[in-house]
Amino acid sequence: MPDFLLEIGCEEIPARMIDAGAEELQRRVRDLLQRERLSASGIITRFDTPRRLAVIAQDIASSQPDVTETLNGPSVNVAFKDGQPTPAAQAFARKVGVDVTRLARVTTPKGEYVAAEVTRKGRSAREILSENLPKEISAIPWPKNMYWRKPGERYVRPVRWIVAMLDEQVLPLTFADVAAGNFSRGHRLLSDGPVAIPRAGSDYVDVMERVKVLGKDAREKQIRRALDAMTRTVPGARWREDKALLDTVVNLTEFPSVILGSFDPEFLALAEEVLVTVMRDHQKYFAIEDAGGKLKPHFLAVLNVDGDPAGVIRHGHERVLRARFNDARFFWQTDQKISLLNRVKLLKNVTFQKDLGSYYEKTLRVQRLCSWISESVRQGGTAIRPGVVHKAACLAKADLTTELVKEFTELQGIVGGLYARVQPLDEDLPEATRFAIADTIYDQYKPESMDDGVPRSVEGAVLSIGDKADTVAGMFALGLQPTGSKDPFALRRQANGIVKTIAEHKLPISLSVLFMDAYNAYQHGPVRAKFVERGKYKDVVASFFRERLEFYLKDVLGFSYDVVNAVLAGRAGCDNIVDAVTRARDVNAVRVTADFQVIAAAFKRTKNILRQAKEMGRTIPESLLTIPPGAQPEEQRLSQVVSEVLPAFKELVLRRDYAGGLREMAKLRVPLDEFFDKVMVMVDEVNLRDRRLALLNTILFQFSSIADLSEIVTAGSA
Repeated sequence: MPDFLLEIGCEEIPARMIDAGAEELQRRVRDLLQRERLSASGIITRFDTPRRLAVIAQDIASSQPDVTETLNGPSVNVAFKDGQPTPAAQAFARKVGVDVTRLARVTTPKGEYVAAEVTRKGRSAREILSENLPKEISAIPWPKNMYWRKPGERYVRPVRWIVAMLDEQVLPLTFADVAAGNFSRGHRLLSDGPVAIPRAGSDYVDVMERVKVLGKDAREKQIRRALDAMTRTVPGARWREDKALLDTVVNLTEFPSVILGSFDPEFLALAEEVLVTVMRDHQKYFAIEDAGGKLKPHFLAVLNVDGDPAGVIRHGHERVLRARFNDARFFWQTDQKISLLNRVKLLKNVTFQKDLGSYYEKTLRVQRLCSWISESVRQGGTAIRPGVVHKAACLAKADLTTELVKEFTELQGIVGGLYARVQPLDEDLPEATRFAIADTIYDQYKPESMDDGVPRSVEGAVLSIGDKADTVAGMFALGLQPTGSKDPFALRRQANGIVKTIAEHKLPISLSVLFMDAYNAYQHGPVRAKFVERGKYKDVVASFFRERLEFYLKDVLGFSYDVVNAVLAGRAGCDNIVDAVTRARDVNAVRVTADFQVIAAAFKRTKNILRQAKEMGRTIPESLLTIPPGAQPEEQRLSQVVSEVLPAFKELVLRRDYAGGLREMAKLRVPLDEFFDKVMVMVDEVNLRDRRLALLNTILFQFSSIADLSEIVTAGSA
């Protein structure tokens, strides 16, 4: 069985696009092989660098297996008249490629029909791959594409060569006016001309290594070894681990090496955040620190060449970094001429969003919203300093007018926090309070991802939530919510940040109240005429945050999908994030117990019976626990146990002792089991049926305040 190789060589692909593009190509090749019944071993690997995406599939089928199937035609009555084939039978025979005399008869539930057994000969892998691969390549979704003259043919960068092979055989494939062959290219600087690939499979990787092109894992290992080796030349130093930067430089190189550079120690007087941002985000350098985490006047640069023995490249990097640091120092000194307090009015000239006004207007809204949030947090029993929040909200966006943020946009918020620490904010303001305000401003954009930490203080959490809620509310009110994979205003990320911050700080904040307050903060502006109707806004925001909380519970906290579904489908819903997390934790803790499994199965059965009754047009009384004399013992017993358990259950839920409430629910196991074993609910007698439906409806409603247990997957259910 042959191996298959596809390599698309092109101009350098942006580093941020490589991983997603390579994964998509690998997935498309896998799906194509499975769809066309060519996949055998299932081993499909990828090999990607800035100049190529490649996929290797081992031991694929050389051709599709033949398929024999029985095709049904018209009914016998239509196919034959007086024992002779009709035009309908002849047309069917021609369609399936058999003589009409070879048509058989089959009996189906619908009657007797004519049929034919047809063998479809499998197509060769060569033919299938040559025909389909250009379409699969063109269908890769890139953030930005380049187009050629042929309609529908597109790729992220101009294609320069293609390798497409089955073992030693080249596939007749053309894409972007480039015909496939068996010649690839090595490193742009460290190899000479095209290189022949003798055979698809592992030979490809070996050939690439000989021409100084390494796979992703090999490049990362080589970079890590080089970073370690260079750092050891600086006594007492270590390089600062940065996974995101490492991923970037891996995707910027094909055969990496590392050099050690230095800068003037006088620059260490600048804030560390500024220095690291210049090195990391602008120059792609790794910072070097001492054992205590303090920066040292050195950096590590990853090259795409085999070293720098003469030091020419190192000298160039040092010169560029010195200029960037000088710029940063100049901007810092210039910015101190205008205080943050005096910069607030300058925000009137900085647009937040064309319909939502300026950042000055946003500042006023966020101040009001944060005051409401602070009061809600205080009433919920959490200690907070509202004055710190109010002052920080006033100054939070002022750094958008600074030269340092204009040059280094990654530092917005951080610069404001740094400036607040060194500038007098108010006369007689204690230093500790000023530092608290500075830290609140510094953390306002946290968390920037689910891997990022939340703000350090409650005040920082409130400002972060208020700022993000104002943005989300304004965009949703304008009808600019995310659609599909498009989220130009990063609303999903901001909503994720709100959920994570509330959950980790355990803040008593109602999402519905928060977003109605945020909506109402716009009430005095002319933009309200463009807003969607209040009820629609409320429903869309609620649905959006349900998705975000579901993502947080499943993908961040790791709860199973059925536990999450049960918690969010319960009567308590998802308005209180902290409460939802607690309920998920407690449900997850007891879901494996025998009592819980039986109760969950009973609730599932209860919900199905009630749904069927509604589909039949039955009216179900909302509440009934009193069972009259003469009822079946199991019915009376269930009613009695529910009446005994329910008060204690409600008290435990009120105290948010959900684990205790679930243990109390476990007392329903035996009577529920006996009820469903002995009692028929859907009987013909109307009063009896309605009474039993009402009892089940009461149980389902009353005990769903923690979670809808019918959503739990039990043994034997899917």
